[in-house]
Amino acid sequence: MLQAISPIDGRYADKTKTLVPYFSEEALIRYRVRVEVEYFIALCELVSDSAHALGSTYKGQPAGSIADFTSFSFHAVKNFTTAEAQKVKEIERTTNHDVKAVEYFIKEAFDYLQLEKYKEFIHFGLTSQDINNTAIPLSIKEAMSGVYYTEIQFLIDKLQQLVAEWKDIPLLARTHGQPASPTRLGKEFQVFVTRIEAQLQSLRAVPYAAKFGGATGNYNAHKVAYPSIDWKAFGTHFVEKVLGLHHSFPTTQIEHYDHLAALFDALKRINTILIDLNRDIWTYISMDYFKQKIKAGEVGSSAMPHKVNPIDFENSEGSYQIDLIVSKENLTPLGVTYTCTSNSSFAKEKLTCKITYSKQNTGIQVEVPEAVEKLGGF
Repeated sequence: MLQAISPIDGRYADKTKTLVPYFSEEALIRYRVRVEVEYFIALCELVSDSAHALGSTYKGQPAGSIADFTSFSFHAVKNFTTAEAQKVKEIERTTNHDVKAVEYFIKEAFDYLQLEKYKEFIHFGLTSQDINNTAIPLSIKEAMSGVYYTEIQFLIDKLQQLVAEWKDIPLLARTHGQPASPTRLGKEFQVFVTRIEAQLQSLRAVPYAAKFGGATGNYNAHKVAYPSIDWKAFGTHFVEKVLGLHHSFPTTQIEHYDHLAALFDALKRINTILIDLNRDIWTYISMDYFKQKIKAGEVGSSAMPHKVNPIDFENSEGSYQIDLIVSKENLTPLGVTYTCTSNSSFAKEKLTCKITYSKQNTGIQVEVPEAVEKLGGF
């Protein structure tokens, strides 16, 4: 990890490694492949032949219904390998388009499986955001259930254990930083349990929303190709029954992100509670209410050997604050414009530098006006 450019996958990699199967580049590719393949299978189940298309009729009777769908799981996707993800990245070097590279990767697999005549139904009628806006919420949902809720429950259980152990320990409470009336240590920690559990209720209520409706959200290409099929019903079934997400409809080309914003906001409130917890414990340590245990050979300070810095709680607080900043940035518009006025005599007008945050996580793009470049920048 010595070559890492971020503490997230460097110094704290052992803390974030459980998130790799959900949020790494390889994971994103795997989730995209999974959605594309599940979609193809759903199409196969939808139309065994043209006479049994969902919504079509035969002698005045429905030839198919939502009940005709069956559950399935594409097991091969679960065994998606790093080598296959690398193959997708190699294709992307040519396409310069990440979602298109996934489509071409699957089509190559169809060639290998001698399914060439069906491969044009891969990505049929879809736009990139139909894949992104299903793959990403699916990864978030599974990360929440597979990692987050387990970890937060572990914390709650630990706090509840301390509440029970310390329920009778008296403590001089402080208000405005000053000595106040007595309290009990267990009760002070119960405050955090109650706060976290209340916010978890709000967090669990947020649906994992997905957009699925073609280039502009209207199933235009689908309807033109197969006008007898109720594509809205198909899309809702695919998103909610197959992928287990909430189908946002109607939409534009992209998902609204309102539910995603609500999810981040709920996480932010829990992070704020945990920042308070860190600060309270830090304060208890500074007042000698708590003493820290150090490991053999551990150094408390580089200059003062008698001192043990409460770095675990400081690092934890800092990490939660980073989470708050990231959550906030996820909600900002794609185009954020900053203006400044140059003091140079060469500049006769206000110069604007536009900074754009890329949705594809390719970094930050900066558009610098030509006049600024001539001045040598800001």
